[in-house]
Amino acid sequence: MKKKVLFLCTQNSCRSQMAEGLVNHFFKDRITTYSAGNSPAFVHPLAIKAMADIGIDISGQRSKSVDEFAGESFDVVVTLCDNARESCPIIFGQKRKEHIGFDDPAMVEGTEEEKLQAFIAVRNNMQQTLVTFFEDFLKQKE
Repeated sequence: MKKKVLFLCTQNSCRSQMAEGLVNHFFKDRITTYSAGNSPAFVHPLAIKAMADIGIDISGQRSKSVDEFAGESFDVVVTLCDNARESCPIIFGQKRKEHIGFDDPAMVEGTEEEKLQAFIAVRNNMQQTLVTFFEDFLKQKE
């Protein structure tokens, strides 16, 4: 049976969207991932571009509120920013809660290319960190 994972970040526009795309891509046969935010906004265009650069299409994803997942059960809920970690609702029937923080690429100022490079750097860090984390997670017994 596939594991269910929920990624939480404040606006569900960058980090949680990229995490959802990465883990669905690398573990699609073993994990189903979702993402949500406390104050959902939109999927950031530079997150879409950074992911497309490695062949992962998240353009069909949408920003979702944590309220959409009320009453659902997850094997692990992963917060990706400090705000989400501090305000993560207890409503989830998660077996495990983890915090794996990443810098917010949307906060970077500069040219469009500099901003894109920030998204790519976070994406690369997330890919390395999350693939390692979920490889270990899948090896653990219930």
